[in-house]
Amino acid sequence: MKEIVAQRMSAQLEGDFVVFLIGFRVNRFWKVHKWWPVFRSMRPMIDELVANPDSGFLNAEVAWGNPLIMVQYWRSVDDLMRYAADREAEHLPAWKRFNQQVGSNGDVGIWHETYMVDSGAYEAVYNNMPRFGLATAGSLAPAEGRWANARGRLEANRKAAA
Repeated sequence: MKEIVAQRMSAQLEGDFVVFLIGFRVNRFWKVHKWWPVFRSMRPMIDELVANPDSGFLNAEVAWGNPLIMVQYWRSVDDLMRYAADREAEHLPAWKRFNQQVGSNGDVGIWHETYMVDSGAYEAVYNNMPRFGLATAGSLAPAEGRWANARGRLEANRKAAA
């Protein structure tokens, strides 16, 4: 189990970065043969990215449910797109299988959203949490002084980026 940080903390990450939300939704639970391969395809991709520090992948967190949601942090949108198009990586074969086996038949829904975050244009706070989310992609710092509230964190991050 991850160590709980029993203190208000903030995440700090230098430079621009990308938040990539991706997930899937099981629409027909009885069609396990359709959704199970989609479920199983993500772990090899994450393992591959973690094993390659030069990929630009910073970290990911999963929220279990239906839909399943994964929040990924990337150094740049170019890094993300490069991985998505890499013929030697896990992603393209999984995408091809999905399109062949599910396509638009309604059995399994997939989605993603991409957000490019300018340097300093974010804030985060954690209290009584293990290192999580953006803090796993960057670093943790005490949320005190000018970092004590959301407005202060936003202003401090903008100043630090300038």
